Amino acid sequence: MEYNFREIEKNWQKYWAENQTFKADNNSDKPKFYVLDMFPYPSGAGLHVGHPLGYIASDIYSRYKRHKGFNVMHPQGYDSFGLPAEQYAIQTGQHPAITTEANIKTYRKQLDQIGFSFDWSREVRTSDPSYYKWTQWIFTQLFNSWYNKETDKAEDVSTLISIFSSQGNSKVKAACDEDIEVFTADDWKNYSEEQQQSILLKYRLTFLSETEVNWCPELGTVLANDEIVNGVSERGGHPVVRKKMMQWSMRITAYAQRLLDGLAKIDWPQPLKDSQTYWIGRSEGAMVSFDIDGFDAKIDVFTTRPDTIFGVSFMTLAPEHELVSKITTAAQKTAIDTYVKATAKRSELERMADVKTISGVFTGAYAKHPFTGEKIQIWIGDYVLAGYGTGAVMAVPCGDERDYAFANYFGLEIPNIFEGVDISEEACSTKEGVKIANSDFLNGLTYKKAMKRIIFEIEQRGFGYGKINYRLRDAVFSRQRYWGEPFPVYYKNGLPQMIDAKHLPIILPEVEKYLPTEDGKPPLGNATTWAWDTKTNKVVSNELINNETIFPLELNTMPGWAGSSSYFNRYMDSQNTDEFVSKEAVEYWQDVDLYIGGSEHATGHLLYSRFWQKFLFDKGVLPVDEYAKKLINQGMITGTSAFVYRWEFGEGNGNDLARKTIFVSKNLMENIIKERKAMGANKKTEVIKENVNLLSACEIANAPKNEWTGFTPIHADVSFVNAADELDIEAFKNWRPEYKDAEFILEDGKYIVGREVEKMSKSKYNVVNPDQICEEYGADSLRLFEMFLGPLEQSKPWKTSGISGVYSFLKKLWKLYIVNGEFSVSDSEPTKEELKTLHKTIKKVEEDIANFSFNTSVSTFMIAVNELTALKCNKRAILEPLAIIIEPYAPHIAEELWSKLGYKNSVSTVDFPIFEAKHLIESSKEYPISFNGKMRFKLEFPMDMSKEEIEKAVLAHEKTQAQLQGRTPKKVIVVPGKIVNIVG
Repeated sequence: MEYNFREIEKNWQKYWAENQTFKADNNSDKPKFYVLDMFPYPSGAGLHVGHPLGYIASDIYSRYKRHKGFNVMHPQGYDSFGLPAEQYAIQTGQHPAITTEANIKTYRKQLDQIGFSFDWSREVRTSDPSYYKWTQWIFTQLFNSWYNKETDKAEDVSTLISIFSSQGNSKVKAACDEDIEVFTADDWKNYSEEQQQSILLKYRLTFLSETEVNWCPELGTVLANDEIVNGVSERGGHPVVRKKMMQWSMRITAYAQRLLDGLAKIDWPQPLKDSQTYWIGRSEGAMVSFDIDGFDAKIDVFTTRPDTIFGVSFMTLAPEHELVSKITTAAQKTAIDTYVKATAKRSELERMADVKTISGVFTGAYAKHPFTGEKIQIWIGDYVLAGYGTGAVMAVPCGDERDYAFANYFGLEIPNIFEGVDISEEACSTKEGVKIANSDFLNGLTYKKAMKRIIFEIEQRGFGYGKINYRLRDAVFSRQRYWGEPFPVYYKNGLPQMIDAKHLPIILPEVEKYLPTEDGKPPLGNATTWAWDTKTNKVVSNELINNETIFPLELNTMPGWAGSSSYFNRYMDSQNTDEFVSKEAVEYWQDVDLYIGGSEHATGHLLYSRFWQKFLFDKGVLPVDEYAKKLINQGMITGTSAFVYRWEFGEGNGNDLARKTIFVSKNLMENIIKERKAMGANKKTEVIKENVNLLSACEIANAPKNEWTGFTPIHADVSFVNAADELDIEAFKNWRPEYKDAEFILEDGKYIVGREVEKMSKSKYNVVNPDQICEEYGADSLRLFEMFLGPLEQSKPWKTSGISGVYSFLKKLWKLYIVNGEFSVSDSEPTKEELKTLHKTIKKVEEDIANFSFNTSVSTFMIAVNELTALKCNKRAILEPLAIIIEPYAPHIAEELWSKLGYKNSVSTVDFPIFEAKHLIESSKEYPISFNGKMRFKLEFPMDMSKEEIEKAVLAHEKTQAQLQGRTPKKVIVVPGKIVNIVG
């Protein structure tokens, strides 16, 4: 009876599926435990061995909690809307739904074969209308809500309308747009419906506004900051520019302080909390208004250091600031326009990260200092961002490094108003006073008192007020894409109207093309049946639009983060067609007990989802305002990439060398570089001819302008490389047409590749497919090996050769139960040593799981099996609990062994063995017996034996007598529990 893992794993996966072994009840007498993974985007490449790392960890924890008597929910689904499927549709014409469905089938097959205990009855797919119906519903809830700062929560817009109708808006404290005009109750009643709707739009939690966005012309869509790398789109590497567009936005800023405060309530990694804290960016200061000379306009500036206002010598606006075009003089217009155009090509992330480049242009306009009335120049500079603060800064070059560098570079005035005093917050808060020239009311005050005084003066003089500001900005919620959630919105007289919840979902229409229309509308502009009939409450042909009863629908779709912002709540009641989640289900499950996923989502999904959770809590839909008690960021499994080295040439005088593709083996390449450096950069390549017997090198030596100019490393598919780093040249040449006629310069008849540990990625051709591992070694081997690689939170390199050791361990485990091909387990009483091995294993594994130290558990299993093998243990009292404690890690073999032990139920349902400390208590101790400090043999004595008794027993022992040969020792040293040393 061999360990046939293929048959074993296939059978148990089938058993789990047919019996719905891991289906969780929404009502149970057991305590609940909710384990969540960040659900995957089903790409065409499928899973590589790095993807399951977090899933295996969460699965171990889920299985363990079942053993401990919990009703465990461990669901899974797919984040199935996204740009990759749409881009594939554009290239091939195939509908994204077809591609997505095929990818999901691949993912499901791969997930199943690894043996995860997912409750697939709760599966969700963000691209499924039955799911995005509720995303649309949440959107309408946000639209019909406003944020009341007095109650510090979201409330229905009807309460706001009631206030407007009774007292106007002068006393309303709300999270709203900045440009709100004050009106009375009579004014409100006299406004037209369109005017009222326009005003309400400035208060709603999701709203339309003209917003600066990252626009990618090639992709025809807005991109989020995390979809841009080095100024180009992550998908395709296309240029991205800043552009103003009418967009849907989410008023996440209303929740800024609550998002900060909530971090104290959740057990999330501190670096992740720090990222969110920085991203939210709370700061206290003042809003100050500067008049513009010659214009009926003001520049509003938020500053955290209003006490430095007398050091302002110029102002800087973001290039996108709305006043730039209005105040720029004719003489400066060309320079300003050129600069603004260039800035639009740089992402905000680039501009924030670039602290070295100094650039800017004078607008020709001047502002007036609010205290002195002096005129100060107004510049633009790309280090100021339109979306942060007010998009303007009051520059204090004597108190700010970047302002100083800017002023110094352009030769602007740098007044020294601080008389050599360090004005940093840390320094000022500890000094007796801050002496500032031209400000008698600040002299001699501490930093904190100076802040209060200057804010008082600003407010008294009417050109500013104290304010708490946040770096966080309202989240743009529109995308000019096809493959995303449609908005449940139609337009009446240009104003958005929500489609009632009972008519949802509004299903994504069919389109002929997935690109924007010829006149620049989003892809949904290609739909011919995309209008809303308010009488039949159905989507109808565009030809029927009359703007009386039939109106155009929204052409944008929602962003990728829409579907992931509350999927964890939908899992609680995923089959409910009447409610987002029933009260019974949500009251039982409450929140996620353990969430495992990547840290790269810190300021995206993990922030937006907390925002939606707090909103739905305010609306009474959810019982808690934080959805995940504990979160763990799993590390990355990196791949070992393979590189070939292409020999680069100069252009030459018609020589064909420049057009040849020549690859040089790694060690030869390194020798060439070393020798070249030794000769000097301007030497010819005779040294190559002398040291490397190559025809190509000889040709180069005779063609100076075609000399070597360097080597370019190129990724090679790791499947072409063996364990000795030797490249399969023919496979490589057949891989791509451009390499078909390539020449290879070998060493000892072989081409040796370079190796480097990198992120495992399809683009680096270093991925290892888990299907191959499961086929060759089994899913249990894969699970154990991924945990064995190192601590869960740390990155670790993958090396397939190491998995054979884990596979050998499983075969050794199997042989504890199967002896000479037959199942052989005894009912005999276990020995003291066997019980000790079992219970120290139970203790260590429970400690490891509690600390998420799964790698050390695998080591513990190996030690236990080695010890039990040495003891020739086949006792049921030992092997039954051993099968249970290893089940979370290697469930297939555990199930098989459990069934062979005679049980019909799944081992996953059995209680975890109870650790008994008594089995680890030592009743005797083995003492090393030394003579004059040299250990000669060992003797075992009871732990409660006295020093005198030990000494007497040692001296009487025959081995001692043999060592002494009749001599009387001078001294006998007994250290209880340690050693015995006989001197003399």
